[in-house]
Amino acid sequence: MSRPDGRRDDQIRPVKMTRNYLKHAEGSVLIELGETKVICSATVEENVPYHRKNTGLGWVTAEYAMLPRATHQRTTRETFKTRGRTHEIQRLIGRSLRAVIDFKILGERTIILDADVIQADGGTRTAAITGCFLAMQDAVFGLLKSKKIENNPIKEFLAAVSVGIIENSKVVDLCYIEDSNAEVDMNVVMTESGKLVEIQGTAEGAPFSKNDLIELVEYAQQGIDKLVKEQKKVLKK
Repeated sequence: MSRPDGRRDDQIRPVKMTRNYLKHAEGSVLIELGETKVICSATVEENVPYHRKNTGLGWVTAEYAMLPRATHQRTTRETFKTRGRTHEIQRLIGRSLRAVIDFKILGERTIILDADVIQADGGTRTAAITGCFLAMQDAVFGLLKSKKIENNPIKEFLAAVSVGIIENSKVVDLCYIEDSNAEVDMNVVMTESGKLVEIQGTAEGAPFSKNDLIELVEYAQQGIDKLVKEQKKVLKK
């Protein structure tokens, strides 16, 4: 199968991550994955939700939004009520980032992650997770520098990528055209060591086999390995 941008089936889109993109946030990253662009920011608050009070444990949560003209047609702003899709995506981002945090080391404080899509061309939720991880890293570096915590609570690196089946071919990191025509569409969140945090997979037409699932996860791991390498390269700068 020939992909719209000429990539190999196992090749992710060109990725660029720009740290300190926002002036005031404790951590911020602009992640560009092909034509998809997401601003990710991290805010540290010295309090926790009610269910964490007096436990000595911290918390991580996330919010997700898309600018009205991030897409081909204008999307109405979610002024008064969060749509179901948005609610599901921000819960996914929060769950993903909580999977790699030691809350005892973080202490009774909250890291709030905001993912704002300024241009969408497929894979916004996976790009948001990958970018928010870097923003969270920078927020943690600030806590370490100010001596509010003694050790890094982040247990390992984490990233996410989409995979799918199009015209019987397995591909990684789907752009919008591919995503809208996929026979199978899947999002995979994984740690650097290869541990799965979440798999969201759907057959749009005929069911797919267990072997297909295994191969898709292997494709995802290859893509996530590349994204983690890019995260580390950006952090070294």
